[in-house]
Order: sequence, then structure tokens, then C-alpha cells
Amino acid sequence: MQQRLGLKQVLTLSVALNFYAFHMSTALAADVKNPGKSVAKQVVPSTGKQKTPHARTTPLKPSTETLQVSSARVRTHGAEQAITRDTLNKFVSGTSPLQVLGQTTPGVNFGSDDAFGLDTYANALYVRGFNESQIGFTLDGIPLGEQRYQVWNGLSIDQAQIQENISGMTLSQGAGALETPSAQTLGGAIAFTTSNPADKAGGRIGQTFGSYNMFRTFARVDSGVLNSTGTKFYAAYARTAQNLWKGYGDQDDQQVNFKLVQPIKDIGSITAVFDYSNFTQYAYMGLTKSMWEKLGRNTTYLKPNYALAKEYAAGVHSGTIPPGLQGITSSELGDFAYDAARVQRNYLSAVTGNFQIFPNVNMNTVAYAQVSSGNYDGTNPFLTSPTSGVPMALGSGHIGVRRIGFTHGYKIKAGNNLISTGLWYENDSFSYPMRLYEDGIDAAHASKSGLLASQATTWFNDAFSTNTFQFYLQDTYHIRPHMTFTAGFRSLLQDTHGGTSIDNSASLSAWNVYYSHPAEGSMTAANAFLPHFNYDYEFLRHHEIYIDIAENMHAYDYNTQSSSGTAWGALGTSAQSAQTVFNQNKKLLKPERTWNYVIGYRYNSKFLSASADFYHTDYYNRLAAITEGSTGNTYGAFVNVGRETMNGADVQAEIRPVKGLAFMNSFSWNDAQYEDSHLPYGGSTINIKGKHQVYYPKFMYKTNVSYNYKRATFNFNVAYTSSRYMTYTNDQKIPAYWSSNLNVSYDFGKIGFAQNIKSSFGISNLFNKNYLAGVYGAASVSGDNNPNLFVAAPREFFGTISASF
Repeated sequence: MQQRLGLKQVLTLSVALNFYAFHMSTALAADVKNPGKSVAKQVVPSTGKQKTPHARTTPLKPSTETLQVSSARVRTHGAEQAITRDTLNKFVSGTSPLQVLGQTTPGVNFGSDDAFGLDTYANALYVRGFNESQIGFTLDGIPLGEQRYQVWNGLSIDQAQIQENISGMTLSQGAGALETPSAQTLGGAIAFTTSNPADKAGGRIGQTFGSYNMFRTFARVDSGVLNSTGTKFYAAYARTAQNLWKGYGDQDDQQVNFKLVQPIKDIGSITAVFDYSNFTQYAYMGLTKSMWEKLGRNTTYLKPNYALAKEYAAGVHSGTIPPGLQGITSSELGDFAYDAARVQRNYLSAVTGNFQIFPNVNMNTVAYAQVSSGNYDGTNPFLTSPTSGVPMALGSGHIGVRRIGFTHGYKIKAGNNLISTGLWYENDSFSYPMRLYEDGIDAAHASKSGLLASQATTWFNDAFSTNTFQFYLQDTYHIRPHMTFTAGFRSLLQDTHGGTSIDNSASLSAWNVYYSHPAEGSMTAANAFLPHFNYDYEFLRHHEIYIDIAENMHAYDYNTQSSSGTAWGALGTSAQSAQTVFNQNKKLLKPERTWNYVIGYRYNSKFLSASADFYHTDYYNRLAAITEGSTGNTYGAFVNVGRETMNGADVQAEIRPVKGLAFMNSFSWNDAQYEDSHLPYGGSTINIKGKHQVYYPKFMYKTNVSYNYKRATFNFNVAYTSSRYMTYTNDQKIPAYWSSNLNVSYDFGKIGFAQNIKSSFGISNLFNKNYLAGVYGAASVSGDNNPNLFVAAPREFFGTISASF
């Protein structure tokens, strides 16, 4: 049952329920016999080296009411898959954890155009058919929002945390945990956990060199325990720099992480973190499949050939194809530009309090804030620089993000029941003025500097303010040892107001501007009852079965008025205004919802780990950017386009025949089909019923061989990705491909004052395959006219020296 609630009603309900939960926990605590002193137990983060692979959770005894909670450990259990630090160490230092996830985990597909997977524009992550904007992400309990380009409601994990400081991550491939603070979760959640400061003073350093003048520096200092209260901290710095593997430019990323832990006697701890990042990146150009096939993998922006860029731009204005580009359409000619770049600066801070307030009650609170700013720049060959008359100009989106919020929750042990409840509130402020800078007769405007507002002409400005509120309540009942049943629900409300605050198109005819789709208004997504059920049973020491069922809702995304795929973006035409279309849509739109069902089995012993999952998803109220209206009067719209049904299975097995040797194989199958037989398009309707979902492969196969012998480590992984449909009518496919990586390392141990001196060597794209990996943006209904495909990086070599002290 669905019910739309106002903010006041949901706030009142959640406060009442939290007060009741706290009051109940106090009453329960008063009845505990011999509570004694509560000790907050700290669990050392998993290293992946477990003496007992079939370790089982100790059952909670009815006679004991003491609750011990730790968030530092990652463990594969039920519908959750854990990726430990040991797995991350088998890849080149600094590799995105999302890329590691894609290479090692069934059901996960990740594509990018750089070897590290750090290019947020080209990165594409899919988990069982859901992309990075439909999955919940957290970092030590801090919500990260959507992991995509032009961050507007969160922060990419690659910018939030240095990879070496991540101790592990947990992927929930079912519906995602109820307590995950996310308004985007339709299927699954990824929780990242960072390492704690070491008890002993010391540090780590690492230096990597690689292809295309790549270098990466990492340094971390741990204070050790500083005083009798247990205060300790670490500070870490990383810089990753590399020339683009094609075209002009480089990518230079710098990060700082700081974490302080202060134990509070024997009842808990307070943790404070501060993270900074500055990503300065020239971009790779998105291609159509035809451009990749006809012009090759090295096709990219035209910089530093300014004369050629002006020639191509003149062809865009005149509709003529320059010599040497035969076979390229006039639409594809407009995809060429002089260059594109981006600069993004991020500041993320948080304070976490974790306390055992009663022997059977744990309380956890996270207060966080984020400030981000930057420039998203690109030469636009459809504009004209009015003073110089050059048929192009630089457009620069000056993004500003301010995010502040908190989570607050309790875990209450009462007999065989573990009750969890809590709430999340967040306010986002997003601004995006689009400014124009003239290109000169002999030289273009710089794309990464000199972007002052006083020297620019403002085309339009978008601004949004969003308030998000979530409440959850669940009970895990221990039916018998190693058998649990969990039932709960969450309430979610998100209200977004904003859109176009300034539009100067009418006065910018000299710039040859086009319709910018200005629209403004509010959208609210609310659901009071999103249920979640889970059953888990571990039996006969090595076996486990689990069932996971949940309903989820996705709140409305927002972005710039010129970007498609949101309720405010790319609506209407000059004849049918965007504001008119927005007002019409607001009366009809419904938030996207899913029902997810997972049933799985896992076997774990000393020599074999195996699992098999079957999942089914019913997807309701899918939203899509389309063209609708009568013939001769079509316009851009954002509408609900019906249902989608998904069935799939993941099978994985790892064999460990002898000490140190492991063979892993996994196979994934997915059949996601659209159910709409009357999709509005181009003044008519089309039938996409039975067509497969875009951008997600039907088949994936992954194999990994790892071998540890004394101080040496060898790791080789290969992944096959079947063809992916790139249009809703399935008339175009992205070809299938194989990807591969090889990494070897040797630990020399202690030499002088340095310990764990380690040398590593890695090769990405080992067999130098030429394939389309990353995808950005919405799919086309039909045809190959969407330049949103990115070619994977060619074979690259990397070497690393690291040590600790």
C-alpha cells in the first residue's frame, strides 16, 4: 500500500517512533540482570586471511542482553558480498574500488576510459541492471549520493577517500539495507569502510610509475595512541597524475584524508574525519559507435590544432562535412570540439558518535557536511564568439554544492530480538551558472584557468534546494541458532524546489545561443511504507540459504536545464515552452518504484566457496526523457513510460586446491525486458515490449587466478561482457568484449628501519583489446546518433614500490 505524506506528518511520526524506541530501550535496560560494565568492542578490519573459512556467527543467548556493535568489519553474509583489503591489494595502487568490484564480483559491470577508473565522466557502474544513480552508497555511514558526473547530491568514492585507506566494502545485491541513507536506492547498496588509525606510531609510503608519464604518490602517517584516553589519528595524502592516452592534456588528482578516533572511557568513541580532493582533468571525447568503427579508438578532441577546430566548427554552422571525414554525419561533426576539461574541489567532514548507552542498547550518530565547487568546461561548436566572429565559444558550468545532514539510530537487544531504528535528514543546495567565454581569432580561451565571472557572459543559472527525510524500523528475530528472520520498513520523503533562476537567452543572439529549456518548480516524492523482509539460515556448518524481499522508491533527480533525464531538464521547444511541459508533467509524474526478490545459497569450506543467487525485479513507473506531442509539434518531455521486468542469476565458485592457490569463476545471466507497448515518441508511439534493457549485458563471465607463495603474490583476472543494447528499440548494440589484468608483487620484508618493503608490477588491458567500455547519459530510442560511448584505455604498465615504518 502506498500513501503520500506531507513533511509535517512524516516528521511527527518518526519523532514519535524514535522516542518510543528510546523509551522502550530504557525500560528494557532497567530489567537486565547484572549488567555490569559495558565494554565497546572494537573489531580489527578484515584482511581476507581467515583461519576458519566456515566461521559462523555466535548465536545471541536469550539470557544475555549485552549488545556489541562494530561497523569496521566486512563479511560476506546472506545477500551481501564483501570485498576485503586483501582483494584491493591485488590491483594497481589507486585503482578505483568500483573497478575492482566490477572485475571480481558477479552481477557487477564497470566500464571506464582510463586504466584506474577515475574518470567520473566516462565511468559506468551497473549492479544487476541498476546503474550508479539507482544504488545507495555510504562511507563509514556517511551518505555519498549518486556516483556520477557533475555531482549534485553527494560525492564519488574516488574523490571522497584515498583507495589505500579503504579497509573493505560490502555490496548488498538484494534490495539494500533499510538503514542505508539514500533517496536513490532502487536495487542494492554499497557500503565503504575506512581503516582506523593504528595503535602504534608509524606510517606508509608508496610510489607508482606507469605508461603515459603516469606517477602516483601515497603517504600516510599514524600518530599511534597519544595519551591515556586512547586518542589517535592518521593523515594521508595521494596524488595521481597521467597524460591522456590519446589527444592533448592530462589528469591530475590530489587528495587528503584525516581521521581521528577518541575513545570515551568504556562506553564508545567519537570519530572525526576531514577529506579534501582536487580533481583537474582534461576529458576524453564521447563517440558514437559509427565514429569508433570508422575513425578508430584514438578519435578525440582536436586540441592543439586550433585551425582544424575552427574548420570543423564552420562545417557545423554551414552543414558541410570537411575533407577526411567522409561517412561522418553532420550530427556527428557537431560532437567534435577543440577540447573539454573539468576542475572539481571537494571538502567533506563528519563527526560520528558510537555509544553503548545501556548493556543492550547501542546508539550511533553521524553529522556531516560537504562543500564542492568546480568548473565543467567545453568548447561549443554551435555557438559563435561575437567579438572575434570565431564559430565556437567556451561554455563553462560553475558548479556549487553545499550538503549538510545527520543520521541517528539505535540497536536494541531484547531477548531473541534485535530491534533497529533511526532517521536521516539532509539538506542540499545546488547552483550551476552557465557562463560563456569568447574564443579568439588565433587562440582559444584557456579551458582550466582564467574563468572569472567578471570576464564571462552568463547564459543561464540553475539553482535547487532539496530536503530529504528517512525513517526506518526493523526487527531481526533469532528463531534458533544461526536462523534469523528480519522484517521492517522505511519511510522516505524528498522535496526539491528549484530550476532556472536566470535565463538570458533572449539577449544573447550575437552568441548564436539555442533554446536552453528554462523551467522552475517543485517536485515531491514520498512513501510512508517501504517494507523489507529477510530470512537467513546457516546450517551443517558450511551451508547458508537466504531470501531477501523489499520495495524501494527513487526520488526525483535534478540537474541543469540543458541536461536530459530529469523532471526539470531538456523539456519543451521554443514553440512549446519548457515551463509549460514541466507544469503538465508535475500533475502526472510518479516516483520510480521496484519490488526486488532474491533467493540464494552459499557454501563455504576450507577448499571451496560457492554461491548461487536467483533474483527477480518488478520495476514500476519507469521515468525517461522522450519526445512527444502531435506530428509536426514534438517537444522534449520527461514521463513515466511503464513497467520493466527483470530476471537474473549469479553463480560463483572459488576452489583452493593447495595452500596459497585459488581459482575463482563466476557467471551472470540477466533478462530485463521493457513492458511498454505504447511508448510516446516523435509524435506517435512505438512498441518496446519484450525489448532488453539498455547498457546492461545479458551475460558476464569472470575468472580469477591468484597464488601466494611465501612473499610473492600473483593475480590474473579476465572478464567477458556480452553485447549491450544501446537503444530502447534494440536496433543497435555495443559489441561484446574481454578485459584482463595481471598483477605480481614481492614483499622483501624489513630492511633497516623500513618494513614490508614491497615491489609490485601490473598490466591493465593485458591483451590490448579495442572495445567500448564506459557510457554516460541517457540512451536513444533508436539509431546510432548518441555520442556517449567511451573507448577503454589500451594496454598500460605500472610499477610500485611501497614500505611501512
